Amino acid sequence: MLTKKQHELLRFIHERLKEQGVPPSFDEMKEALDLRSKSGIHRLIMALEERGFIRRLPNRARALEVVRLPESAVPGGLSLASSQRGFRPNVIEGNLGKVRPMRPEMDEDVARPVLVPVMGRIAAGTPVSAIQTKSHTISVTPEMLSSGDHFALEVRGDSMIEAGIFDNDTVLIRRQDHADTGDIVVALIDDEEATLKRLRKRGASIALEAANPAYETRIFGPDRVQIQGKLVGLFRRY
Repeated sequence: MLTKKQHELLRFIHERLKEQGVPPSFDEMKEALDLRSKSGIHRLIMALEERGFIRRLPNRARALEVVRLPESAVPGGLSLASSQRGFRPNVIEGNLGKVRPMRPEMDEDVARPVLVPVMGRIAAGTPVSAIQTKSHTISVTPEMLSSGDHFALEVRGDSMIEAGIFDNDTVLIRRQDHADTGDIVVALIDDEEATLKRLRKRGASIALEAANPAYETRIFGPDRVQIQGKLVGLFRRY
C-alpha cells in the first residue's frame, strides 16, 4: 500500500495532468506536499515508480505519466483509506480483519494453521518507503498469534543482524500503535519512511536503534515517529 505522502503526490500529479496536460515541477510538488527538500520528492517518485503507479518518460524533462491509481481511487481523484480507525497514518491499508486461530472441527485435536497476509517489504537498514500491497500469505500456527491483528513483512537489509534478523527473513508483526522501550517495532518516520528497529524512549525523544554497529542510532521528536506494530515472530528459509 502507499504511504500518506505517496498518495498525496500521486493525487497531485494526476490532477495536474488532468487540468494542464503537463506534470508539476519538483518545486511545485515540494510546495504542495509541504516538504523541506526536493530529495524527499525524489524518494516518493522512485517509490511510486517501483510500485508501478507512475512512469518516467525517457529523453523528456519533467515527463511523468500516471500508469494506474490505487484500488481506493474513485472518479475525480484519489480517496485515502479511512477505515482503519485509531491507527494513523494508514501505511498498511485495507480491511485485514481480525486474525483469529481457526478452531478444530468436532473431532480434531490440532488447530489448523492461520493464513497471515504478507504486506510487502520493510527496511532493516537505511529507512525507505517500504510498505507495499499484500503480495501473498503465509501459514502460521495459532500458538504464535496473540489477540489482535497480525501481518508479515519481508526484511531487506542487515541493520538488525545482532538481534537475529537477517536480510530476506520474514517477520511476524502484531499491529499496534504503542510499544515499550526495548521492543523491536515497525516505525513510520515523518509519514514517509518505514523501518524495523529497536525502540528506545529517551525523555521526550524517541530513538530507533539498530542491532548492527555499522548503523547509528537515530533520534527523533515524538511527533515524527508513529508505531505501526511490534515484532512477535520470525521465519527464515535456508
